[in-house]
Amino acid sequence: MNTLKLARHSLLTIALAAAAAQVAASSEGPTEAAKKYSPPANTTHATNVYWGDSHLHTGLSLDAGLFGNILGPDEAYRLARGEKITASTGIPVQLARPLDWMVVADHSDMMGIATDIKKGTPNILANAKGKEWHDAFKKGGQAAGEAAFDLIQNFSQMTVPKQLVADYSPGSKVFTKVWKEIVDNAELHNEPGLFTAFIGYEWTSVPKGFNLHRNVIFRDNADKALQVDPATTQPPTGSTDPKYLYKWLENYESKTGGRVFAFAHNGNLSNGWMFPTEETYHGGVVDKEYVTQRAKWEPHYEITQIKGDGEAHPTLSPDDDFADYENWAVGNLDLSELKTEKMLAGEYGRSALKLGLQLEKKFGVNPYKFGVGGATDSHTALATADEDNFFGKSTSVEPSADRISHPFIKSDLGEIPGYMLVASGYTGIWAHENTRTALFDAMERKETYATTGPRMTVRFFGGWDFIEKDVHSSDSVAIGYAKGVPMGGDLKQASANAPNFMIQASMDPLSGSLDRVQVIKGWMDAKGETHERVYDVAVSGGRKIDKNGRCKQAVGNTVDLKTATWSNSIGDGQLSTVWTDPDFDAKESAFYYVRVMEIPTPRWVLYDKVRLGAEIPKEAKLVAQERAYTSPIWYSPK
Repeated sequence: MNTLKLARHSLLTIALAAAAAQVAASSEGPTEAAKKYSPPANTTHATNVYWGDSHLHTGLSLDAGLFGNILGPDEAYRLARGEKITASTGIPVQLARPLDWMVVADHSDMMGIATDIKKGTPNILANAKGKEWHDAFKKGGQAAGEAAFDLIQNFSQMTVPKQLVADYSPGSKVFTKVWKEIVDNAELHNEPGLFTAFIGYEWTSVPKGFNLHRNVIFRDNADKALQVDPATTQPPTGSTDPKYLYKWLENYESKTGGRVFAFAHNGNLSNGWMFPTEETYHGGVVDKEYVTQRAKWEPHYEITQIKGDGEAHPTLSPDDDFADYENWAVGNLDLSELKTEKMLAGEYGRSALKLGLQLEKKFGVNPYKFGVGGATDSHTALATADEDNFFGKSTSVEPSADRISHPFIKSDLGEIPGYMLVASGYTGIWAHENTRTALFDAMERKETYATTGPRMTVRFFGGWDFIEKDVHSSDSVAIGYAKGVPMGGDLKQASANAPNFMIQASMDPLSGSLDRVQVIKGWMDAKGETHERVYDVAVSGGRKIDKNGRCKQAVGNTVDLKTATWSNSIGDGQLSTVWTDPDFDAKESAFYYVRVMEIPTPRWVLYDKVRLGAEIPKEAKLVAQERAYTSPIWYSPK
């Protein structure tokens, strides 16, 4: 047989053998090699982190549209996906890196009225107040700004003319049309595996100016989402009571067979109402029904965004050196009432986690057992959370030399100055694929973390049997799931004297290197009193952690105030450890979460000073330490 024939004969023999093997496998089931060789084919472990913004407004929102945003959901999604677009003020804008997913969460109340006021539609002109607003917008300038503020004040105080409320409430032609536009745009831009566009909206409860806003996210597609109109707050069809929203969520799932949940944000502007305990709150009292419903429908909390960071406050956490980050402890949302110290405990995420332990002891249910995320809450349609690419809260404070002089809110009682706006934040979701189903399920099981903008990678597992070499293993993620639970989970039955935690953090290559990794622990003692403690568990630069679990030596500061640049010559690119709780008491309920700190880098106001020549008030901070917060891991003696 010549060489060519021999080669053909060998190939035929191999092909026949392969075919025979396939027949055998199909009749006898997959071989061991087929089951084990390709790990991703045989697991749904969350192997990827997907970055997104869960809270963005377009010009379809009442306030965003009135304050000059002319962009809609289509432009918002195109920017998030990496395209260069033009902002409402005519400035070109693009993200340094595309996002993986996003929720356009336009306000559900008064959908469509902003556009119609500007147009001067017949129903607007037929109403005295509507015509007044239209004429002011037609004049432009200060008159338009005053009209926009007047309309928002009327909305907050529920004094919008009843006929206009009816024209832009659930069931009306305009309301349904705008909701369909929102849903259709999400469907257009949703590409499973490439980009997830969630259907969602914001329920904007603001009684007495106290922020009780919730965002609603659907797991479903248009076929189910369009069977309903969103919940609103204006009577007679809506209500500002959270229990009303929980009922709406329940009715949606019952009617459509779909899935949906809600999450709150900006407790720092709620004057203590966001996380109530035994006290009454707007709408009722904290009872078994309330805690059960909240635990069911709110598995997530937006802990950081443009209107301030909501993790901790120095008054509540005096032993925490980093608790003073971007706090907005001034008053309620419209500054009609100033803040008092007793309100703070009902406003911040860490405090809420502790209050949840007490409520669980009282009612058997923990209503504040939430995972965490970050979002922008931008009203520009631009999901920009990077300090050097910050387009502000609204169109009126998009980049310009004087935007810092524009206060966020000003009243007879005080003001929140413009330089306090925060370039924050994003949510990292651990999931096995980039789809609505996978990302929604991951948020519901709380396998998420928040950052103030940078995209550092953070892994956090809790268990009883981790050893130091696990964190350095090439298979550390599989070990984490096999031996323990990820962020958002509950520690199972104790098999050791104290739980230990496997933690890995890697810097965002486009941001600052890492200063330190901390574990924040909260617990409840036998008397029902709660406590907290901060542990430094991994630090950069060879610094030492003392016997009390703290590193008091600062990492340093390389920021050049003249050029708005910094050097990653300090800090580390990666920090990892296996840490065991040295103060564990098996009889006490507890939670643990990780905070990852970057080295100091410039705030957006410093970029404005250097790039635009902006005059910066001496009170404004020019430098900050960006950070990440993971969802907690809980332990219960039960």
